[in-house]
Amino acid sequence: MRKSYSSLILPGATWAASSLGVDNDHLSCCPASNNCVVSQNADAKHAIDPIPYHVDRNAAREILLKVLSVVPRTEIVEQTDNYIHALSKSRIFQFVDDVEFYLPPNESVIHLRSASRVGESDLGVNRRRSEQIRLALRDLNI
Repeated sequence: MRKSYSSLILPGATWAASSLGVDNDHLSCCPASNNCVVSQNADAKHAIDPIPYHVDRNAAREILLKVLSVVPRTEIVEQTDNYIHALSKSRIFQFVDDVEFYLPPNESVIHLRSASRVGESDLGVNRRRSEQIRLALRDLNI
């Protein structure tokens, strides 16, 4: 029986394309692994605050898109009027993280979810990236 190299190198792969997007006004929950943060319906280990804004929702979305355009190794792959999905790759091994943002029509916040596609731990990368985006948006007075 032939064994896949990816299962040897990356045990416990957690990524599933079906876990992306907004369903019933919520981003998906995080898996049990330590490589995800989300601002909606999260347990203490995975919880992160949403990003508040005080400008028009479309302006907040446009500013967020500009911030994402300068985040290293990050590419926006999907966007609607209330949802943004980006991919961020690690510098050395090119591991892919899914970074999602949801701007609900009835709240002045940006909900976020950032999750690694593989492995059990990201050494805090998804949380740090999310907090850096939060700080950049705060500096831009959204």
